[in-house]
Amino acid sequence: MSRPGFLLSAWPWRSAAYLLTGAVTGAVALVGIVTAAAVGGALAVVLVGLPLLVLVALSGIPVAVVERSRLRLIDRDPVSGRHRVPTAPGLWAWLTTRLREQATWRELGYALLFAGLLWPVDALAVTVALLVPLSLVATPLLLATVGHGQAKVLKLWTVTTWPTAFGVAVLGLLLLGVCAYALGVTAGARAALTRLLIASPEGELGARVVELARSRVRLVDAFEAERRRIERDLHDGAQQRLVALTMALGLARLDAPPGPLADRLTTAHQEAGKALAELRELIHGIHPRILTDYGLQAAVDDAADRCAVPVDVDLELPGRPIRAVESAAYFVVCEALANVAKHSGATRARVSGGHRDGRLFLDVRDDGRGGADASAGSGLTGLADRVSVLDGRLALTSPPGGPTLLHVEFPCELTEAADRSA
Repeated sequence: MSRPGFLLSAWPWRSAAYLLTGAVTGAVALVGIVTAAAVGGALAVVLVGLPLLVLVALSGIPVAVVERSRLRLIDRDPVSGRHRVPTAPGLWAWLTTRLREQATWRELGYALLFAGLLWPVDALAVTVALLVPLSLVATPLLLATVGHGQAKVLKLWTVTTWPTAFGVAVLGLLLLGVCAYALGVTAGARAALTRLLIASPEGELGARVVELARSRVRLVDAFEAERRRIERDLHDGAQQRLVALTMALGLARLDAPPGPLADRLTTAHQEAGKALAELRELIHGIHPRILTDYGLQAAVDDAADRCAVPVDVDLELPGRPIRAVESAAYFVVCEALANVAKHSGATRARVSGGHRDGRLFLDVRDDGRGGADASAGSGLTGLADRVSVLDGRLALTSPPGGPTLLHVEFPCELTEAADRSA
């Protein structure tokens, strides 16, 4: 409303339409609620009117639906009004659910307030803000047609001359602009009151929490997709070039005669081999190909074989979880085994787990000195955040003297059969 083009925009007309439809809707709601309550109360003695009284109690639901639709005329933000889903199919379950939830009674209270008080305010606002200035603007037309030389202005005074009639019309135009702002203010106040009474704060907060959780999951999925893309590009690009370079240097070293050139080729060949080994370790750390191709069980076996501490693996999965869960579980195991090798002083570790009751669980245990702290820079804090994004849980138990147990769970279903060929 503070913009200069407000009077020339559609918002004054949208405000008038909102108030006008509110007056009509409120009158219809008043007639319907009063009729149903009167008939239901009269027939309640013979139990026939009880369904009508139930309808009165539920009358706020359709009124709230209409009000949320009308709010779109002047409010671009949708209004949340979620009702609970019945626990069982059928009319009785639906009725019991609606009559027990707070939203139904809040909407009934708004319907009673709307039918008894608010719609007359809407009608009065539209009448004063539109009919009064439009009747002033129409004064010259009334004087020229049905006035017979005179015209009544608002039934208060008589206009008999054309200059006066046009002056009243100009006054009506100015008053129409002022009333357009008044309509906007009134409609905005009515919309704010309606939103306050029928909007569900719990529903809006729940919707925001759900959207936040979905956005976090989308970020994790995008992150995992980017890791796989980088791994694929390095594996199929830079690694293959280094392999070709290593082979070329090896062949050149074999063909070169003994001397300084052969020594330099030998050094270059060794350095290329070291670079290739480091690149393979880097690729494996980004996203191991065995995890993509063969699944979590094979990847955990591979991580256990690469660990400096002997690791027993007891992991049995009849299928594969979704990629985000699979990747998070693998990196938790890898980080735990890295901590075992670096800090625990353990002589043996064990990785166990499986899938039961819709949850994937993994345990990493070692016989080391214990006293591990996830908040002391062990790398598990970031992994715990990734686990929580997927609605999982990560727990670390490490008393002084050991043993140390890391437990992680993910709610998930297995989507496909695991490849045992690895």
